[in-house]
Amino acid sequence: MKAKKILFITQEIEPYVPESSYTLLGRQMSQHILERGREIRSFMPKWGNINERRNQLHEVIRLSGMNLIIDDTDHPLIIKVASIPAARMQVYFIDNDDFFQKRLSVADKDGKEYTDNAERAIFYARGVLETVKKLRWVPDVIHCQGWIASIVPVLIKTAYKEEPSFRDCKVVFSVVDQPLTHPLPETFADAITYRECKPEVLDGLASPLQAEDLQKLAIKYSDGVAISSAEPCQSIIDYAEQSGTPILPYAGEDWDKYLEFFDAIWSEGKTEEDEDED
Repeated sequence: MKAKKILFITQEIEPYVPESSYTLLGRQMSQHILERGREIRSFMPKWGNINERRNQLHEVIRLSGMNLIIDDTDHPLIIKVASIPAARMQVYFIDNDDFFQKRLSVADKDGKEYTDNAERAIFYARGVLETVKKLRWVPDVIHCQGWIASIVPVLIKTAYKEEPSFRDCKVVFSVVDQPLTHPLPETFADAITYRECKPEVLDGLASPLQAEDLQKLAIKYSDGVAISSAEPCQSIIDYAEQSGTPILPYAGEDWDKYLEFFDAIWSEGKTEEDEDED
């Protein structure tokens, strides 16, 4: 049984930011899967180093305008979109003046790590999920990549579990390099709280929470884990193996292995009758 619709919630996509292992994963995998006949949607943050004019980003007014409350503070959600003509791909960007405008991905130009990265990940996750709802698009599999997408799995399995767009989907989280070093703030449990997503989702993780616990949290609430780094953090790999969640070993740039993994995760527990309904 094939996963016909795949949502990519990623950290970086070429050509919008300088080439890296993140941009390779974000661009080439989704393009390859699109070329294999699957329907996709791709999201990334609108980092401050993205040139909007050169890359022809424009705001989607009908999707923008919502305010998301993170840790008792209102943050306006702005949605932008651009196309990669060579790949026949559209990319949606999550933007906000506080979290993304004039700010880089992990640290500022002097290398100082942002202290609100955890809150940025929460805003990004909720921003993507609310936008997908507005698009009235129902993915079969959601692929999340990087620390910035680590909050998505827990929200889908708790706060958004009854939403028509997400209640039947499967979530795969890609373990990549761990760029964050600062412990998570003491207010993280309150900041992540939303609907049925309660502080109890953090049970079993370190106290105080460390940066790597963002990826562990994603693994805890995912249906599959893909090792997408040649040298991932060993403690995160150990956590994934102990969780009992299906794991795709490091496959390099063999994107077909990812697609086969997505199909396997999507098919698990389904019957021929389910396939007929799809």
